[in-house]
Amino acid sequence: MLELLGLFSLLTFVGSLIAVPWMIGRLPADYFLTHWQEVDQRRHRHFVVAIVLHVVRNFLGLLLLLAGIAMLVLPGQGLLTILVGLSVMDFPAKRKVLATVVAKGAVQRGLNWIRRKQGKMEFFYLES
Repeated sequence: MLELLGLFSLLTFVGSLIAVPWMIGRLPADYFLTHWQEVDQRRHRHFVVAIVLHVVRNFLGLLLLLAGIAMLVLPGQGLLTILVGLSVMDFPAKRKVLATVVAKGAVQRGLNWIRRKQGKMEFFYLES
């Protein structure tokens, strides 16, 4: 059992080192300002496509969120993985939750550091 926990820890650590920066780099620089408009447009598409996208995004987001919570005690980028998981998911208070998390200076510095390393523009944020 201990070997499985160690293997899981190693996989989440290596996976987060690869997947989280890749996902952060794929987000547009204005993501935290305009994403809510894209979500509203997505809901007006074909009903079945909207439902399937909603289920897939929320499932992936939930997996990332749970992995991020696990990484708070296991090796890995826990807070950034939680943030990416929340960003992928669609839920009613998403905009407020993301604004609260991203308002923290350490989170902004971490996100923008990853984007600079990839040669991407830093994120735009709402001024508080």
